[in-house]
Amino acid sequence: MSKIALVTGASSGIGMACAMALLGDGWTVVLVGRRADALAQAVAAAGDNAGRAHAIPTDLSDEVQVKALFAQVRERFGRLDLLFNNAGISIPHTLPGDMAGEVWRQAMDINLNGAFYALSNAFKLMQEQSPQGGRIINNGSISAHTPRPGSIAYTATKHAITGLTKAASLDGRAFNIAVGQIDIGNVATDMTLKMAKGVHQPDGTIRPEPRMDMSGVVETFMTMARLPLSSNILFTTVMATNMPFVGRG
Repeated sequence: MSKIALVTGASSGIGMACAMALLGDGWTVVLVGRRADALAQAVAAAGDNAGRAHAIPTDLSDEVQVKALFAQVRERFGRLDLLFNNAGISIPHTLPGDMAGEVWRQAMDINLNGAFYALSNAFKLMQEQSPQGGRIINNGSISAHTPRPGSIAYTATKHAITGLTKAASLDGRAFNIAVGQIDIGNVATDMTLKMAKGVHQPDGTIRPEPRMDMSGVVETFMTMARLPLSSNILFTTVMATNMPFVGRG
């Protein structure tokens, strides 16, 4: 029987690419996102592996929907071996004094609260299943370490993801649950098209930034996913070689 994985934000970008890699590696994968039509397209893109791809539309910012999602996973598969906690949104460049409370709360609801709801429910399932244990990989972003100008909401959520990772990794020791974090720089997706055109720099200029091919992210993620539960990559950073990061310069 293949191992069971759940990938959030799986209808496009990093989530979809990593879900496809897991399917190609023989996993059964639950693809989660808000839009049923986009998830259906992702399942169709799995080709010969589509029989092991299962789409469950879910608004991760809604705790009730997330509980229902994991109840379905428990009922249909009996266990969960891997959660890729990937879903998130970016916020346009905004100075702190111009950040509307509504926009701040939206970032928190999706990037932080949704990540916690998924991690919490996955942790409980992994704790109770037999054999016990599993792996949780959080998508942190390099903004979990170093902010961009005008990114206070996004940066706050990603710094908080680092706290989730550390705390859950510590709490998971007793239950054979390995928790790690992949911090991803500029990868070539629709979400980062603006990077190629030009983004705000710490010196006040707007300049284009290098982006890396998705394969670098997928290979790094799969290295983490394939580890035995006795080993864990707690934090790793994968980025375009020449992009600004250290000091953002």
